[in-house]
Amino acid sequence: MHEILARAQALASESFIASAGPGGQNVNKVATAVQLRLDCYPLRLSPPVFARLRELAGSRMTSRGELVLTARRFRTQEANRADARERLAELLEEAHKLPEKRAKSRLNRVGKEQRLKGKKLRGSVKAGRGKVSFD
Repeated sequence: MHEILARAQALASESFIASAGPGGQNVNKVATAVQLRLDCYPLRLSPPVFARLRELAGSRMTSRGELVLTARRFRTQEANRADARERLAELLEEAHKLPEKRAKSRLNRVGKEQRLKGKKLRGSVKAGRGKVSFD
């Protein structure tokens, strides 16, 4: 995992963009927000890990497999740069975690009967709704 993270840090390109929010004139003069771009294909992630990464990234991943993270939480370039790298590391670590297997729920006979009785009751309530005919 550490070698993938190191490779990701080396392959990532950073650019500084103008940020919105607090900072007064400084915001207008200095590009403090960091846009971190990483092409995920050279990382050679296994297909299940890549699929999880794509799902976790959502709209932050382009159709060409490029991950784009924008950090603008802080007022300084260095703090935003560290934040972007930290978020990249968290995203990669989360993608490497295997999802937990879902344990099948075990329902006993009494529970099953109660559930079916409840369904019958709801069905009868819904059957009572509808157009009233005066025949």
